[in-house]
Amino acid sequence: MVANSKENVSGIRNIIVIGASAGGLPAINEVISGLSADMDVAVMVVIHVSKKSNSQHIANSFQKNTELNCGVAVNGIPLKKGHLYVAPPEHQLLVKNDRLLLTSGPHENKYRPSIDVLFRSAAVHYGHRTIGIILTGLFEDGTSGMYAIKRCGGLCIIQDPGEAQFSDMPRSVLNKIKVDFQAELKEIPAIINKIITQPLPSEKPVPHEIRIEAELTEQMMSDINEIKKIADHSDFVCPDCGGGLWALKNDPLNRYRCHTGHVFTEKILHDLQDKKIEESIWVSIRMLEEKENLLLLMAKRENTEGDFKLSEFHENRLTEVRKHIDRFKSLLNLLNEDLHKSPPTEE
Repeated sequence: MVANSKENVSGIRNIIVIGASAGGLPAINEVISGLSADMDVAVMVVIHVSKKSNSQHIANSFQKNTELNCGVAVNGIPLKKGHLYVAPPEHQLLVKNDRLLLTSGPHENKYRPSIDVLFRSAAVHYGHRTIGIILTGLFEDGTSGMYAIKRCGGLCIIQDPGEAQFSDMPRSVLNKIKVDFQAELKEIPAIINKIITQPLPSEKPVPHEIRIEAELTEQMMSDINEIKKIADHSDFVCPDCGGGLWALKNDPLNRYRCHTGHVFTEKILHDLQDKKIEESIWVSIRMLEEKENLLLLMAKRENTEGDFKLSEFHENRLTEVRKHIDRFKSLLNLLNEDLHKSPPTEE
């Protein structure tokens, strides 16, 4: 079972979780530059980077800009005050029983590490002691996790979307959740320092659906009976594994989860469907072009061997296949024009 959020075995007053994506490295550096090693906090960072990125290099770059002790998260190590832990590529970072937990669990919103996974885990285990921070980035990772933090009594800080290099992530949080602080990067360290000198927010019970989802992610297991408690079966299938998708209840982003653990927001699922449609048409074009090449070889060989009737039959088939290829390519162009239209933006 997940530890009760009221427990404070480690003695650390606050857990700070930071999520960022595109443009995130300089943004995180500016935030942590104002945090000192004697602060009664532990900091965990998820930033979307390439699978081949060197997380130790990232930690070293952070170390140059902060007094916090920076390093790469290692499975099972205890949380320490004044330390910052960077999630390594291709691992989900969670926290449990005052220790870091790394898993190779499924992607959420195509990300591993996922900001939502870390934030949800921190929310369940540390409740009102959690401070969530969302900085610059594309798409919506972090909104659902921040929603969990708020529901469990924690605090929400976002970078001012007007300042962010990429405003999608902080704007998504702002549009879906009542944030506690919206600020420019240079203001966030002072906000954190003020928070940790004031009384903690009131404790709140952990909602059962957030607890269940955190447990499923921690255990990397499929449990249909547990999923049924927090989601309704949908008519959609998982674009990653083909399993049935379940629509999660009480979620600001209308997320879908499959029984193996892949999770998608409605927007991400929509975009992936577009991609799959385009891929399926390209597969059809490739197969027809292979058919075209085979018919061409057959007709040439039959013509050389004097089988003119059969050669003529295959040449006629060849003409029809070429027409189909042209139709598919025209359809692809039309679909691309339609599928890739940008949605209206807020004024």
